[in-house]
Amino acid sequence: MAFRILIVDDSTFFRRRITQILQEDPELQVVGEAKDGMEAIRLVKQLKPDVVTMDVEMPVMDGISAVKQIMAQCPVPIIMFSSLTQDGAQATLNALDAGALDFLPKRFEDIALNKKEAVALLQNRIKALARKSPSTTLRPLARLREAKAAEPKSALGSYTSGLTQTSMSGVNTSTRSSVKKSYKCLAIGTSTGGPVALQKILIDLPANFPYPIIMVQHMPASFTEAFASRLNELCKIRVKEAQQGETLQQGVAYLAPGGRQMTIEGHASSAHIKISEPELFPNATYKPSVDLTFESLSKVFGGDVLGVILTGMGADGREGCRALKAKGSRIWAQDEKSCVVYGMPQAVTVANIAENNFDIVQMASQIKAEMLN
Repeated sequence: MAFRILIVDDSTFFRRRITQILQEDPELQVVGEAKDGMEAIRLVKQLKPDVVTMDVEMPVMDGISAVKQIMAQCPVPIIMFSSLTQDGAQATLNALDAGALDFLPKRFEDIALNKKEAVALLQNRIKALARKSPSTTLRPLARLREAKAAEPKSALGSYTSGLTQTSMSGVNTSTRSSVKKSYKCLAIGTSTGGPVALQKILIDLPANFPYPIIMVQHMPASFTEAFASRLNELCKIRVKEAQQGETLQQGVAYLAPGGRQMTIEGHASSAHIKISEPELFPNATYKPSVDLTFESLSKVFGGDVLGVILTGMGADGREGCRALKAKGSRIWAQDEKSCVVYGMPQAVTVANIAENNFDIVQMASQIKAEMLN
């Protein structure tokens, strides 16, 4: 049975174009079209699609408002189509905050190197989201923050919450190793669903987190500065887009700039960031690449890294994690249930590289218990 798709856009031309592309794949069926957000809400209730593609700017009701109402009334995976501009980046981040799971550039030439590759990417992203049935993963991030703020705080704080996986539902039954390790860096790699997953982790880290945090998120070049700025406003730690030559500092999270590659060089006591144009790494599929960044960390920090792979399509991060683990670092992955797409975490798990799989809601508590105690 084909996955059912609802297309929402005020442009008749764009709706027709997306319909033609999606219906080239026998696993996808466009069951309806809406020209504004209000019509989208009505058709979601009526047609019960598996995935909704949503424009941002529309008459009557814009895409962000529609996402908020759909997620409140009848949650369904939503992918946004966005312009690669500063305003487009802010709007897309607002849509993700409201509950959308993924986004793609509205100009197809920005998606991939050629039309065939762009078509395949769009079809695969839609199918990946369609396989994600509505669950707590689809709860808007704004509501999760409200729920978090309402939780009572124990006398011990959150450092010691969730010490073992056996105390949580929906995750592995294995316990984390009791062997104490020393750390010098936290590294996180992610793709589809990553902006929300990263935010869930970073907002829980204390201002005095004693290690630098290296983050690689597959994201367009025009988005990473806006995303880092938003995280910085929300988090206790400092979050910034990484810059060429800066020395890593504890309690600072560095986001790899989109469209380029980030590696770490120097020595553990004075490691610094190198930002390179993608032409220097012609074999790297992703820009930025988790594999490249993590492999460079293995050379600088050896086994003193906690590497975490979060939700995302593909297998980027597997080889970088393999290099880290070979030096003695620990590797964790997000569990399947809480992932938007279980591709990247599955890759390190199936390869027996990941030591543990954790629910994204518990990941920050697990990191703090591991690195701060």
